[in-house]
Amino acid sequence: MTEERPGSALLWERDEEVAAIERAVDTLCTGRAPHGRILVLRGEAGIGKTALLTEAHRIAELRGCTVWSARGGETLRSVPYNVVRRLLQPSLLALLPEEAREYLGDWYDITGPALGIARPGDGQPDPGSVCDGLVTAVRRLARREYPLVLLVDDAHWADLETLRWLAELCERLEDTSVLVLVACRTGELGGERAAYLDRVVRAAGPVASLRSLTPQATAGLTRATVGAHADDPFCREVWAVTGGNPYETVELLAKVRDAEIEPVEASAHELRDLNRSARGGGLVSRLDKLGIEATRFAWAAAILGTGITVDLVARLATLQPAVAERCAGILCEARILTTPDPLKRQTMDGELEFTHPLIESAVYNSIPDSLRTAMHGIAAKVVTDSGRGAAAASRHLLQVHPDDDEEVVEQLREAARAHLAVGAPAAARACLERALKEPPTPETHPRVLYELGCATLLTAPAVTIGHLRNALALPGLDVARRVDAVVRLSQALLHNDQVAEAISTVKAEASRHEHGPARLRLQACQFLWQGIHSAGADSPERSRHLAELAAACTGRDDSERALLIVHGFDVMMRGGDADEVVAICDRALVNGRLAPGLGWTDSRWGFELPLMIASIYAYTDRLDRAEALFSEAVREYETAGWSGGHVSLSYGYLGLALRRRGRLREAESTLRESLRLADRVGHRLPLHWTAFCNLVDTLIARGHLDDAMEIAERYEFGAPYASTILLPDARSIRGRLLLAVGRTDEAVEELEAAGRAAAERGHRNHLVAPWATDLARALADRDPERARELAATVRAGAERSGTWTAIGEALRCEAALAPRHRAVELAGRAAKLLEESPCQYEHAAARVEYGELADSVTELRRGLALAESCGADAVADRARTALRSLGADA
Repeated sequence: MTEERPGSALLWERDEEVAAIERAVDTLCTGRAPHGRILVLRGEAGIGKTALLTEAHRIAELRGCTVWSARGGETLRSVPYNVVRRLLQPSLLALLPEEAREYLGDWYDITGPALGIARPGDGQPDPGSVCDGLVTAVRRLARREYPLVLLVDDAHWADLETLRWLAELCERLEDTSVLVLVACRTGELGGERAAYLDRVVRAAGPVASLRSLTPQATAGLTRATVGAHADDPFCREVWAVTGGNPYETVELLAKVRDAEIEPVEASAHELRDLNRSARGGGLVSRLDKLGIEATRFAWAAAILGTGITVDLVARLATLQPAVAERCAGILCEARILTTPDPLKRQTMDGELEFTHPLIESAVYNSIPDSLRTAMHGIAAKVVTDSGRGAAAASRHLLQVHPDDDEEVVEQLREAARAHLAVGAPAAARACLERALKEPPTPETHPRVLYELGCATLLTAPAVTIGHLRNALALPGLDVARRVDAVVRLSQALLHNDQVAEAISTVKAEASRHEHGPARLRLQACQFLWQGIHSAGADSPERSRHLAELAAACTGRDDSERALLIVHGFDVMMRGGDADEVVAICDRALVNGRLAPGLGWTDSRWGFELPLMIASIYAYTDRLDRAEALFSEAVREYETAGWSGGHVSLSYGYLGLALRRRGRLREAESTLRESLRLADRVGHRLPLHWTAFCNLVDTLIARGHLDDAMEIAERYEFGAPYASTILLPDARSIRGRLLLAVGRTDEAVEELEAAGRAAAERGHRNHLVAPWATDLARALADRDPERARELAATVRAGAERSGTWTAIGEALRCEAALAPRHRAVELAGRAAKLLEESPCQYEHAAARVEYGELADSVTELRRGLALAESCGADAVADRARTALRSLGADA
């Protein structure tokens, strides 16, 4: 170390790290960085991470930066959004309420409750969306507070929700002018928390791994602290005793100075005992010497961990106010507690804090186990009585031994509801799992299991399945809650790619009920899951039974509306008349809109029904209605605070609608966003298939075959396929890709398999499963008779459906196989019919094909204009080539 700084005793041999911090701050302040930056300081306890963050705080403030800081706590890891709240909340509370709402915009109602600046709404926000909102909050606040520096100390002790936010923020700093400094220990975490912290480290690039002081640096620090006359043997013993740990070295030397020990070889033997008194058992001895009342005060402060006020500690430690005030002073003099630095303190909820996390941990761990547990129980009551609520008290209740206390069960259930309301299902799950250990009464037990299943539905389908099955195995759920549990269980099975089990679950439950609303709801779910199950045969009897049930439905309640939608989907997939399909679905609407109970965010039915009706409109040439519904899904999910799988699917199907309309550029952008969101949820889930299957189809339409193949290979596009039906059919699109890149034999094999699967399901809609049109083209030269038979089959199905798009596509297929004079006629008819269709890409392709066959410059130019407007680059290139061959300008 080459210069004196505040707190410099802990900065020996840290010149390189301090210089890196100075460069990063200077770059931020001068605006030279095109994006934000993250620095990570990593090392063992006491190695000097906190001292470096303190120095970073000083450097940044000297250069005029806004600096916000917060740190994790060993006993606070179960408190959701604890660290990010401490980091951001003060700046938002400093704003007027209308200013805070303006800065957070649409995210206010989603992130406000997590940050503690707004009351939670009635819904359950998705944690992914809350995380996105918090990232957006930092971006907006960074513009307002530029240059902004964020300091996160003890990140290894941060709560799960903060670590997720921190990982997302650090990976998305490309357009955020902020400097983030994170300090963490090595080897402290496992599981999901470790994965998030690993992402932070990877985003930082080079990490400053701090090392112990060398003997030379220890000697220099010793002489700077206790006197230049400290001899070499004494200095070597200081290094040997502390191992070069900066914090232990500083603490030891402070005790040497306080005890007025002469720093010479003859006194070196006293250093080991003196060092032991600074930590572990030694710290316990120090507390004992301060008196039982001071010890009780320190223990109570460690139990609270945050919001340490003399009043709260007094109540928890059962001390008189005057005695508590005296104890606080004693502990501050002993450098165990301190008053927070008002310049660095980010929350005003406590009067005291521990001088160092190591001391806090040592005090907490020195409390006898049984007493520590009892004190957590008392702390839960103290925190609740202070008005901080069940959620704040829950971290204490999690530490209390089970004692068959129904009041504790109810408190934990209330805390779980509070956690869910701010988008913290992991914290809710911990509360409910602890409630099960109490245990609940037999009457309450199945309800806790049901709530536990509901708490994990959006984030952990596999976990949901176990809890709901256990809840259903116990008596105690009323009919409505039992049916709801069965439906939610089937949804979780579906999302976990267990569609067959979802079907059998609702079918078995339906058989337990007499005819009525409950049975009808379960039957609707059964038909719904059967309708989207891709495996196994689909019997005509099922369709007849479904048609009979739907025929009696007027759409008077949600169960009837659900049956109508499922029936309409079944008719559409079987290639029925499009007008009839639309008429069926219209009966399921209320004034032309989704019924209140069947909306996108309705948890009673799930998103599959609105997804189904919007898809019906997409394949019956009502694409304006389809696009409106899918756009509504995106808005509702984002407004409600849902993200992850739900928003990914909504973007995926919005991309489908845009692809169907021929707005290929928009479709590609939307589908890539869908895929990005899907990647955050899992691997090869049904929502992945929706995104990359539609993206591949869009890229083929654009003529970007290399990109299409790259996506297909990255996401392992091929068998085994998803167990849910995909729109469009995945096998058909993979066959189309193989055909487009010249792998004809593989394409024929894949398209034949797609045809067999469609026949087994009774699916004859060749817009949804376009295997026959592509197979006909693939067989044009090698088996022309079979190709013509396939084209005739497509034509018959198109006539049965009756949409302009289906008939126009069938005519294009026939034209590709017909002699030239016949092909000209068919292509002309296709172009004319597709002019009436809302599918611009197909219209552009038909115009160019007709122009080529008829040697028509007018048609080619018309097709070129259409292709350019919708982003069909390959079709546009084909038109230009044909125009040049006719000697015409494009």
